[in-house]
Amino acid sequence: MERFLVEGGARLHGEVEVSGAKNAALKFIAASLLAPGRTTLHNVPRIKDVGTICSVLEGLGASTDFTGHTLEIDAGSIDSYTAPYELVRQMRASIVVLGPLVARFGEAEVSAPGGCNLGLRKFDFHLNGLRALGAEVELDHGFIKATAPNGLRGAEIIFEYPSVTATENVMMAAVLATGITIIENGAREPEVVALADLLNAMGASIAGTGTSRIVIEGVEELHPVEWAVMSDRIEAGTFIMATAATGGEVTILGAKPEHMKMEFERLGEMGVDLRPVTGGVRVRVDDPEALNGVDVVTLPFPGFATDLQAQMITLMTRTSGASVITENVYENRLQVAEELNRMGAGIDLFGGHRALIRGPKKLSGTTVEAPDLRGGAALVMAGLVAEGTTIVDGAKHILRGYEDFEAKLTNLGATVAFEAEATVGG
Repeated sequence: MERFLVEGGARLHGEVEVSGAKNAALKFIAASLLAPGRTTLHNVPRIKDVGTICSVLEGLGASTDFTGHTLEIDAGSIDSYTAPYELVRQMRASIVVLGPLVARFGEAEVSAPGGCNLGLRKFDFHLNGLRALGAEVELDHGFIKATAPNGLRGAEIIFEYPSVTATENVMMAAVLATGITIIENGAREPEVVALADLLNAMGASIAGTGTSRIVIEGVEELHPVEWAVMSDRIEAGTFIMATAATGGEVTILGAKPEHMKMEFERLGEMGVDLRPVTGGVRVRVDDPEALNGVDVVTLPFPGFATDLQAQMITLMTRTSGASVITENVYENRLQVAEELNRMGAGIDLFGGHRALIRGPKKLSGTTVEAPDLRGGAALVMAGLVAEGTTIVDGAKHILRGYEDFEAKLTNLGATVAFEAEATVGG
């Protein structure tokens, strides 16, 4: 049992630097499979999910060396094309090894992925994308098996929904396909653009990222590179909202306003003071109860990020007036509202995807359970503003995506501790 213990009442003040982006680093690591030799990645966050995907690569025969925030991967010794079930089930993003393996070796076997329980998250976009490229794909007893004995060939692929991981998986497969691949309605997230930049540095030919139409001209081979992971916009947004909720002033180094335009727009409507500074953003709120309620709808980028929805709900409990948040990406992502209600939030849920938050509310510390990665971070935020002590169980979720979360908050003046209880007989 792992948990966070949070004492409420402190205003966050100071300076914090966000780590490398989880959602970029995981895909960069998978992309290293495309090139034999040693790939070096800098600014890699030391989080649980990175450890998991490194173990996946090691299970395939690659070697990894993680020192500080620099990760070296040698994919020249791959001798297996089956990603271990016990690892893939821990993290849904593990499915992104599928495209690189099929592209380079002509075969792959990956178990149906796991990760946070956010409801039905289809992976048929991945499978149909690979089929369009000429791979034979089947789902057999929970395992995805893909083969392309004659290699992959370019195709036009239209996504019903702009799935980030499916766009990235198909993009990584298409870089070694024969001919031109066009992805229509592809994801536009900054992490997709960053992955394409890495692949182009490795010798790929990708154009159009950042738009919904991505064009990939296949090449014969890729080569290893030395590259840096972008900063984590979701971690930056979490610290911005935590600062606003506590009524503090913090400079967040690595925060990029161009990656959070819709979030900044809604926070500005609330009355949050956000100002770009050298290397980041300064956020200041003197009185959270002077902030206004707003309406938020989550959408794929450049819309409001679903990964910041739970944190926004916590902030909304502090503002004056009513706020409505509508979740359009994952159907189970409002689970955090039930835990916030245990603390006194009084959130009303409608139809499973809409929440009405009336503020300001006085939250009280109690024991809550992190429902997922971002919901867990939101509950730690709630603990910062609640009266008394809040115990956030299920800290394993939070550790998947935030590096040194408690240390960073502590350096900003909060009282947060991480505690791991030994299991019986352990």
